Amino acid sequence: MDSKKLHIIPHNHELKREDREKLHGHKGFVLWFTGLSGSGKSTIAGLLEKELYARGVSTYILDGDNIRTGLNSDLNFSEKSRTENIRRIGEVANLFLDAGVVVISAFISPFRTDREKVKNTVGAESYVEIFVDCPLEECEKRDVKGLYAKARAGEIENFTGINSPFEEPENPEIRIQTHIQKPEECVAEIIKVIQSRIKS
Repeated sequence: MDSKKLHIIPHNHELKREDREKLHGHKGFVLWFTGLSGSGKSTIAGLLEKELYARGVSTYILDGDNIRTGLNSDLNFSEKSRTENIRRIGEVANLFLDAGVVVISAFISPFRTDREKVKNTVGAESYVEIFVDCPLEECEKRDVKGLYAKARAGEIENFTGINSPFEEPENPEIRIQTHIQKPEECVAEIIKVIQSRIKS
């Protein structure tokens, strides 16, 4: 055992996740969006949060670029840093989950093993994987941030889909296709699946 951890004794507070969920009027769970850059993860996540807010559901969005400007600003885009990025996000999501909140996480999270670790951290019963399935060609056409062009030009290393792999989910609970479906249709499909979870 790490000697530094010998003196760490977590405090068990009286109020539990179940108490906080009762206050919110719904269960807490994690909606994990995964997909290529430009696939529409953040767009759909934002629209979904607005819909859930209108239904009285307590939510919080964890978004890739936002997290990297603060909590994970010390990480680069090497495979090791990407794995650590997702590990930290999984721990943060778990804290929000303990607060009884519906966590909406939008990250490329290209590696299956990393997503599986998050699932294990928050618990399989609290993890809903959403695959934003959009072809690379369409994502490149959109190239909202100009990242694909830079990756093609060799200006960005380890860019998912170009010079770093994206491992598609094998059995996502929800699959949306943003190159075929309208954003509102995607949100409606997600709501349909999670409806039973957000009922008081």
